[in-house]
Amino acid sequence: MATLIRLRRLGAIAAVAGGAYTIVRQPSFSSNDRGDKLSALDTFRRKISDPFAVVPPRNTQEAALIGSTSANPLDILVVGGGATGCGVALDAATRGLRVGLVEREDFASGTSSRSTKLIHGGVRYLEKAVFNLDYGQLKLVFHALEERKQLIENAPHLCRALPCMTPCFDWFDAIYYWAGLKMYDLVAGRHLLHLSRYYTAQESVELFPTLARNGKDKNLKGTVVYYDGQMNDSRVNVALACSAALAGAAVLNHAEVVSLLKDEGDGRIIGARIRNNLSGKEFDAYAKVVVNAAGPFCDSVRMLADKDAKPMICPSSGVHIILPDYYSPDGMGLIVPKTKDGRVVFMLPWLGRTVAGTTDSNTSITMLPEPHENEIEFILDAISDYLNVKVRRTDVLSAWSGIRPLAIDPKASSTASISRDHVVTEEHPGLVTITGGKWTTYRSMAEDAVDAAIKSGKLNPANKCLTYNLQLVGADGWDLASFTVLSQQYVRMKRSHAGKIVPGAMDTAAAKHLSHAYGAMAERVAAIAQNENLGKRLAHGYPFLEAEVAYCAREEYCESAVDFVARRCRLAFLDTDAAQRALPRIIEILAEEHKWDKSRQKQELHKGKQFLETFKSSKNAEFHDGKH
Repeated sequence: MATLIRLRRLGAIAAVAGGAYTIVRQPSFSSNDRGDKLSALDTFRRKISDPFAVVPPRNTQEAALIGSTSANPLDILVVGGGATGCGVALDAATRGLRVGLVEREDFASGTSSRSTKLIHGGVRYLEKAVFNLDYGQLKLVFHALEERKQLIENAPHLCRALPCMTPCFDWFDAIYYWAGLKMYDLVAGRHLLHLSRYYTAQESVELFPTLARNGKDKNLKGTVVYYDGQMNDSRVNVALACSAALAGAAVLNHAEVVSLLKDEGDGRIIGARIRNNLSGKEFDAYAKVVVNAAGPFCDSVRMLADKDAKPMICPSSGVHIILPDYYSPDGMGLIVPKTKDGRVVFMLPWLGRTVAGTTDSNTSITMLPEPHENEIEFILDAISDYLNVKVRRTDVLSAWSGIRPLAIDPKASSTASISRDHVVTEEHPGLVTITGGKWTTYRSMAEDAVDAAIKSGKLNPANKCLTYNLQLVGADGWDLASFTVLSQQYVRMKRSHAGKIVPGAMDTAAAKHLSHAYGAMAERVAAIAQNENLGKRLAHGYPFLEAEVAYCAREEYCESAVDFVARRCRLAFLDTDAAQRALPRIIEILAEEHKWDKSRQKQELHKGKQFLETFKSSKNAEFHDGKH
């Protein structure tokens, strides 16, 4: 008979049977949750943190959308599965509304997976607020700092506080940055992550060994270190989508809006014609309000309602590159607030590698934006001024471009006021558009959009917004030491080339990766690695396991090889060449999970290679090495 072992650290139950371990965590709740009558927040917390909960399968979600009719419509249909769209779905579902969400590609397939990975309050906005005496900018900073702290608390396994070092090569810079960052601390108030502080030149190079002591023809005087947040952006987005599904929203990726449905009488938008891009099947989904959260593509959705709608997106390109881990230490980032051409450049540790960026230049809107060689060279040039190691183009493991959907309010008298804040507007009855903003403030953006949708459709929510204190799936019961349970209680059963099953240790690197990527749900992935012989690594030098492919196909709506390699695990972003080598095995596992035939597998391989070609690593880009 199975012996039950209480693991106090996680409040977990370990069922030990025949040498195999299955760890199932019990959800934790506050003492006032134990009454017979639960509050709405407690109810949704239980739904999302239930260790036995399973997201509804894709066909169930599609059936819920198809089941909406003009007589019995959804309350809200969200178009767009990025951070804001999935945030809207979670917010609306937890208010007790009937919600559907459709995304043309995959959750986070656009801007939301191509961010700087920073959760920041906006130091530059604070500088503008002070020098321009702009209270509006100051309010933006107050608000972003509050949301920064809350995002880290709501998804602690995927987000962390990160110290960022600003080098000072003269004493004026040292005093200026120290004073400015102390003001940043002051504005953060009770939402402060950690206090900023000054380090001498010697202390600075001990903390950041590759930092140059000489730069700009001057000697390093010292550095000022402050804290912002960092995240695994697409995994936060996927957690949002899965949390929304567990809360009752019908979320469907690879489902494209081909037209909007209008009421024949008053012309109000009452739903959308949707094409399932996996099956090719089309259907109508009806809703009292459609929320357009399509990011850079929101203008194309608006034009489905009014072909003469004026554009409200001013797209900007942000290019980032990935370099080996030796460029920066694991626990410290480097931010240069003003390069020789006035742009901000940063270099941050991320998932065991170094991410550097970013550019800010005009671009056109495309599905797969590609970084230009001159943008990659600009980043390499900029960071080389501050490092004592040779910066080489051949070290670029991956490079990508993301489109920032900077918003122009269509009601504004001029287009001069391009906003870093978000815009919510209803130009056509029944179609609420939310765009602009940034990852840090996705939750409050979603709240504003749902408020506008409730007003537009005269909806009757059961309660107010609950997302401020609502943790995402995997967050409940997780802490920094959770990985130790995986290391101690699980093994990785691996299939050798000869077909023999051999046990392997759940080493610290793999356990930490699973714990941070899946939070409390990491135990499910570890169980697959152990019980289904899927414990092998997908790529040499990276902690990603075969078991993750199976788990993501079953529990995270992973429908293609690109879905996995780009958004569920981050291998495409970390190392394009390693991702290319891992593709065949990923496709093999997905084929078994989704019952793909040979033709579909061949198609997936072709699409995967095409996608990876847009990441201009040193292996798949034409370049002249020059001084790099």
